[in-house]
Amino acid sequence: MATPSLFSLLFGIILIHVGESKYMVYNTSQGILPDKLNVHLVPHTHDDVGWLKTVDQYYVGSNNSIQGACVQNVLDSLIPALLADKNRKFIYAFFQRWWRDQSEAVQTTVKKLVNSGQLELINGGMCMHDEAAPHYIDMIDQTTLGHRFIKQEFGVNPRIGWQIDPFGHSAVQAYLLGAEVGFDSLFFGRIDYQDRAKRKTEKSLEVVWRGSKSLGSSAQIFAGAFPQNYEPPPGFYFEVNDASPVVQDDIDLFDYNVKERVNDFVAAAVAQANITRTNHIMWTMGTDFKYQYAHTWFRNMDKLIHYVNMDGRVNALYSTPSIYTDAKFATNMSWPLKTEDYFPYADRANSYWTGYFTSRPSLKRYVRAMSGYYLAARQLEFFRGKSISGPNTDSLADALAIAQHHDAVSGTEKQHVANDYAKRLSIGYDEAEKLVSSSLACLVESKSKAGCRNPIAKFQQART
Repeated sequence: MATPSLFSLLFGIILIHVGESKYMVYNTSQGILPDKLNVHLVPHTHDDVGWLKTVDQYYVGSNNSIQGACVQNVLDSLIPALLADKNRKFIYAFFQRWWRDQSEAVQTTVKKLVNSGQLELINGGMCMHDEAAPHYIDMIDQTTLGHRFIKQEFGVNPRIGWQIDPFGHSAVQAYLLGAEVGFDSLFFGRIDYQDRAKRKTEKSLEVVWRGSKSLGSSAQIFAGAFPQNYEPPPGFYFEVNDASPVVQDDIDLFDYNVKERVNDFVAAAVAQANITRTNHIMWTMGTDFKYQYAHTWFRNMDKLIHYVNMDGRVNALYSTPSIYTDAKFATNMSWPLKTEDYFPYADRANSYWTGYFTSRPSLKRYVRAMSGYYLAARQLEFFRGKSISGPNTDSLADALAIAQHHDAVSGTEKQHVANDYAKRLSIGYDEAEKLVSSSLACLVESKSKAGCRNPIAKFQQART
C-alpha cells in the first residue's frame, strides 16, 4: 500500500500530465501547387428529394425504419463546421426548405459563406432531374425556378452542373442545360461500366462534350465522369457509423495510425492520377445523406490535409468543383471530344437501366399532363397578372419541379413516395384550376367591368 506522501507525489505527477494541453491546430490552408499532384477534396452530400422516403420525410428525418436520413441535420451541422475553419469548403445542390426555416442571423451567415466561396451552390435546380423520362421543357422550368431563387437570395449564378446520380446522361443536358445555362463544367457519376473501364485506360473520363450538331462548338462544355460513382475512394468514409479507419493521431492512445492513413491516401491518389489527365484529381468526399454530423468528416479531412502535406508526396487541399474546373482550364490540356449521349446505362454485365423508361406509366402520364396544364395556366396568369393572395401557379410549379427528380418521374421510387408526388401535383392542379377558371372568366367578361376582381366562371373544365 502506498504511503500518503508517495500517493500525493504520484497524484501530482498525474495532474501535471493531464493538465498539459494537447490542442492541435491543423494546417488546412494549402492551395494548388503546380509541381505536385493536387488532390482536390470536395465535401458534398447527395440528398434525394424523395426515393425510399418522401421529400418531407427525408428533410425532417421521419420514417427512419426505412432509411436513417435527415437533411435538416446535415445543414444544421454543416454551418458551424464551416465557420470553425475558413479553409473548409462544401457544395450543396438544393436547400430551399431549410433556408426558409432559418433566422435572419443564420441567413446572413450563410450568405457570407456563399460569397466567400466556402459554400458553393451547384446545379441550382429544384432537384437533380432525370435525363431520359422528363420533357425538356420541364427540365428547363425546374432549373429556372431554382436558379431564380438562388439569384434572388444570394445574387449569384451556379457555375457547375452536378448530375451525379441520374441513370445515364443525355446530350441535351450537355448543351441545353449545361453550356446554354452558362455552366463552366458538368460532372456526373453514372456511365456504362464498360465505357468507364475503357475511358480509364484512355484517360478520357474527362472530355469536351459537344451535345448539339447544329450548335457545334458554341454549345460545348467540359464534362467529367467520376472513376467510381460519386463516392470517396474506399477507406475514406467518415460518417460516425462508417467502417473506414479514422485518422488517430494522439500518441497517448492506442491505434495511432497517421503513417498508415497517409500511405493509404497517397496510394489512392496515385492510382486515380494514373487514369486522369493533368496533375489535378477530384475526390468526392461524401455520398447519399452523409454529413449528418459534419464535424466527423471535417475533423478527419483536416488531419489528412495536414499530415499528407507534411509528408510531401502529393498536395491535398479543400476544394470545390469551380476551383477544380479553373485548375483544369489553367493547364491548357487538350481533351477528347464527346458528341453522343451516355445512354443506355449499365452498372454491371446484363444489368441495363432501361426498364425505368416505362416504369410507373400512370405517374409519367400524370406529370406530362400537369406540365401541359401548367404551361397554359401560366400564360393566363401572365395576361391577368399574378396574385399573391389569390390562386396562382406556384404550388403546381413546385410540385412539377420536384417530380422531375431522378427518383420521381423515372419511377424508381417506392410506391408511397410515388403517391406523394402525385398528391403534390393534385394539390397544385386544384389551385391552378381556380386560377384558370377566374382568368378565363375575366377575359370573357365585358370591358365595362374594369379591374375584373371577382369574375364569375360560367363553365367547368374537363379533368384529364
